[in-house]
Amino acid sequence: MATRDPLDFDVGVEEDEDGAPSPSSPLSYFERDRHVAFFGMLYDLMPYHYQSQEINRLTLAFFTISGLHLLKALDRVDKDRVASWVLSFRAHPINQAELKNGQFYGFHGSRMSQFPPDENGVSVCNAGHLASTYCALAILKTVGFNILTIDKESILISMRNLQQPDGSFMPVHLGAETDLRFVYCAAAICFMLEDWSGMDREKTKDYILNCQSYDGGFGLMPGLESHGGGTYCAVASLRLMGYIEDDLLSKNATSSIINVPLLLDWCMQRQAIDGGFQGRANKSSDTCYAFWVGAVLRILGGYKFIDKIALRGFLLTCQSEFGGFSKYPRELPDLYHSYYGCTAFSLLEEPGLNPLCAELGMTDLAALGIL
Repeated sequence: MATRDPLDFDVGVEEDEDGAPSPSSPLSYFERDRHVAFFGMLYDLMPYHYQSQEINRLTLAFFTISGLHLLKALDRVDKDRVASWVLSFRAHPINQAELKNGQFYGFHGSRMSQFPPDENGVSVCNAGHLASTYCALAILKTVGFNILTIDKESILISMRNLQQPDGSFMPVHLGAETDLRFVYCAAAICFMLEDWSGMDREKTKDYILNCQSYDGGFGLMPGLESHGGGTYCAVASLRLMGYIEDDLLSKNATSSIINVPLLLDWCMQRQAIDGGFQGRANKSSDTCYAFWVGAVLRILGGYKFIDKIALRGFLLTCQSEFGGFSKYPRELPDLYHSYYGCTAFSLLEEPGLNPLCAELGMTDLAALGIL
């Protein structure tokens, strides 16, 4: 690993002879070694194109490090150094009274959101973010750090400051959109910390159920169009919270709190004629939805119904000769779609990959704390 901070930024990019970024070419089989090289490169040095995502540095780190773990290449990671680096993003209250000042004392997304105290020693706008906290805890579990040794009380008590009267969550105390993405982050945080005091579970459950649409999928908010990402956040949250069982289709689905047959039908309709999965009706297939929708089907017990050969064929058209995956076929790879391309192949039980914990979006080994 380079001597700079993990996931520092580079100033170079591959270009063709005309100065344009080189296009990727599809390969006929899963190129594990190229993907290891791709994630290893991003672990050592991030291309400068990611500078605009500096505020999401912990998210980029999660995709990179968890990607290497999926590929059984975690030996490329300096685990102790990564753990220390992640812990440096914690937002700490000065005292117990601050836990009720409305701020969230989780993890910052990057150095850009960490501010020094003012002249009176008061931390202004120096709180954490739900998504960054989920990613931080997921990274720590991936590198084998015992997250139960950290001060979880300040995370969980202050997280309740973000829950709204309708059961949804804001990601940060300053105010932002409230939707299923942050409900999922809150549920995953409580699950990983093995403590549900950070939320009112009944209110959260009711909010999730209000997001199920007439067609069976879930919108990101009540009344919105069904969406693959929203549906994953809803189903995974309910599973983590213990409100639905694993493999519902093998049990009495009619007694479930969600409409399972309609949800299964909606998910199955998302596999398009090209074999890939779309996030919404009448949209193009996109690599990441092979995870977002595929993981829902895995949780429900319906993954066996998809056309796995066709899905694999689609994903291979999105695989780059440089390693990684693109959003659409034969485009340049990016970190986000590369990670979810690998998770999709893990769901397909591709040799050379660690199995996936569908509910947490990381390897089973990391979820169970086995390294």
